[in-house]
Amino acid sequence: MKIHEYQAKELFMAYSIPTQDGVLVKEGEEFPAINFEPPYVIKAQVHSGGRGKAGGVKLAKTLEEAQNITNEMMGKILYTKQVPDGKRVSRVLVTTAVDIQKEFYLSLTVDAAREGIAVIASGEGGTEIEETAANRPEAIITEVIPYEIGVKDYHARSIAKRMGIKPQNVKTFVAMLKNLYRLFMEKDCSLVEINPLVENDEGLIAIDAKINFDDNAIFRHKDIEALRDLGEEDAKELEASKYDLNYVSLSGNIGCLVNGAGLAMATMDIIKAYGGEPANFLDVGGSATAERVAAAFRILLSDPNVQAIMVNIFGGIMKCDVIAAGIVEAAGVVGLKVPLIVRLDGTNVELGKEILSKSGLDIIPAEDMHDAAVKAIAAIKR
Repeated sequence: MKIHEYQAKELFMAYSIPTQDGVLVKEGEEFPAINFEPPYVIKAQVHSGGRGKAGGVKLAKTLEEAQNITNEMMGKILYTKQVPDGKRVSRVLVTTAVDIQKEFYLSLTVDAAREGIAVIASGEGGTEIEETAANRPEAIITEVIPYEIGVKDYHARSIAKRMGIKPQNVKTFVAMLKNLYRLFMEKDCSLVEINPLVENDEGLIAIDAKINFDDNAIFRHKDIEALRDLGEEDAKELEASKYDLNYVSLSGNIGCLVNGAGLAMATMDIIKAYGGEPANFLDVGGSATAERVAAAFRILLSDPNVQAIMVNIFGGIMKCDVIAAGIVEAAGVVGLKVPLIVRLDGTNVELGKEILSKSGLDIIPAEDMHDAAVKAIAAIKR
């Protein structure tokens, strides 16, 4: 789950992480009173990085200019590298401008392989960390903090030294990193990011903030759940979450319905290997009901880019006859107007094939994954 920058900064303030003053402007509301001096920075509030390059971050020297820029930005579609289809701006954050002497990058994320929280930092902030990693990998600092230890002063001092933070600001950085870690753990975050973290004569200040949360832990944090902006989320992904389906929209034209994350990844890989493009990642899980499978089909068919659907099921806990029943139910409700390629194997496979063969649906059967991928691509080209 993602939240907006202004919400992340409110959490920063609650955890004594220094950030600048700001006021939120919502679409349809009057420009609020501002009790801090110009110049101002106007920032579009959308769930995407790279806002500055897309025109979503601008400087205003006067209050009147800040109001004009805010009005121009409100309702604008922001196209970024992360969101090429665009995000509509309905909230704008107006903050005080900060004197910048040096910019840093600082983030915390989970490192499951090394059983800890990875602190990723760099003395080169203000740009996308992916660009820094690609062009200057030696500028990336990574320190894994074991869960059982937690972040200590010596961790923070070591990171600060390697980042190039001034000696007089190291004490502030130590406190900041410990507070970020506490926020990360207490709120079940999956990512906390500051880019840039700014150093000036006043010390250190987080002039940007990004926080993502572990969806599986949201039930423990009603306060965090209340911050969710459903308007920023993909409608199909949101619908899938209601049925406990794991769904991610992609840009291809072959819809994938699979059970198991590993098999889903393999399915997308094999479609790519044969020259096709998957339209989604959709894992119905190991205990899906016919209702959930039907919901999965409705979501797939709601995507106008989908020109064929490839079902790839290996029945273990998930039985092939349940999948087949879900397919028939969904087809009866939404109508099937694209080629359907089905590969079933495993538990109750014969019963599943029988259900499909008696359904009257125009189904293209496949013997294995390779056969299914080839037939799905061929069906689109027909």
